[in-house]
Amino acid sequence: MYLLVNVIGLLVFIGVGFLFSKKKKDIDWRSVLIMLVINLVLAWFLTSFSVGRDIVLGAANGFNWLVQVAYTGIAFALPSWVNVKQMDFVASVLLPILMIIPLFDILTYIGVLPWIIKWLGRGLAKITGQPKFESFFAVEMMFLGNTEALAVSSLQLKQMKAERTLTLAMMSMSCVTASIIGAYTQMMPGQFILTAIPVNIINAIIVTNILNPVKVTPEEDTIAKMGGSGSAIGEEEAADGKIEREPFFSFLGDSILNAGKLVLIITANVIAFVALAALIDKVLQLFNPWVTLEHLLGIVMFPFAWLMGLDVSHAFEFAQYMGTKLVTNEFVVMGKVQNSITTFAPHYQAVLTVFVTSFANFSTVGMIIGAFKGLVDREKNDMIAKNVGYMLLSGILVSLLSAATVGLFVW
Repeated sequence: MYLLVNVIGLLVFIGVGFLFSKKKKDIDWRSVLIMLVINLVLAWFLTSFSVGRDIVLGAANGFNWLVQVAYTGIAFALPSWVNVKQMDFVASVLLPILMIIPLFDILTYIGVLPWIIKWLGRGLAKITGQPKFESFFAVEMMFLGNTEALAVSSLQLKQMKAERTLTLAMMSMSCVTASIIGAYTQMMPGQFILTAIPVNIINAIIVTNILNPVKVTPEEDTIAKMGGSGSAIGEEEAADGKIEREPFFSFLGDSILNAGKLVLIITANVIAFVALAALIDKVLQLFNPWVTLEHLLGIVMFPFAWLMGLDVSHAFEFAQYMGTKLVTNEFVVMGKVQNSITTFAPHYQAVLTVFVTSFANFSTVGMIIGAFKGLVDREKNDMIAKNVGYMLLSGILVSLLSAATVGLFVW
């Protein structure tokens, strides 16, 4: 029965996308069907076959190994934070970012990541029949994150029509950054984190293709040279118009500083959101001891949680986590469940982990709008600002579709 509900849920989430589509007649259902099949096969392979499970477990172990290496640097500076029975959230989860982000930036600087992104994007476009740049951008986000991917694609954004930039803004709600996957795998089951990432990429293309279908002519279907933002890959434009590569150690220093800023941003957000949620709970409980923010969010999100194939009690709990994640961020939910998630049933572990593995929340909307303001003209900015609801809907639907897709194969 629960499997059937899960299947129905997958169809319902697609139906919601169709219901809110801007141009229902322009949806390329053939491409959508191809991508759905690819996602189902991918989720099936990564969760149901030993070789698939070995791949994701190997990748998860690789990120965990990077985190362990990062602890060496943390222990040198802050031994009392590492050499303890139970490390704090900041030390165990966030400080490793100070090593992992520069590592990914180095791979970008020497050209390895741009090469991987280019060919994966081209392959995805060929298979799915989607425009080249949208496919390229989906892969780019997986490695670089949403604002970073937008920054290095600034030249392309200037050349695209406004409807396509809205598609990119909607897709930006669904990514995670490879450089913080290590942080995620310290808190949630790594095999489901790593499964969620490619599934999210394809679902982001599916959802935006349904919500905001845009016809792209062959003349428009091109990819501008990666690196238009300069600083994102260590290149700057000299006075004579030539592109000069920034010195490596200057580039590395900037990367480390940016990693430090990200750690502070995440720390500040987690502290603020948890404290504000607690304050809201205190105020609500003045009227009724039962009423809390999580309970209210659970009521709103319950139908969607139940469609994941969960029993009623687990569906309500999951709905509360879903609402909390959308209002705050994924780290808040991960922090709540990291000590107990291994006791959950396999299906519950899978759908919860996959759902929270994205940047889809209210604060991400502000980040994306802010990123576009410095990259595109007013017409495109206005188009994005007027469609905040679609951006949120896109992020939520991708998370729901991904969780439902992976959940089909884990019981």
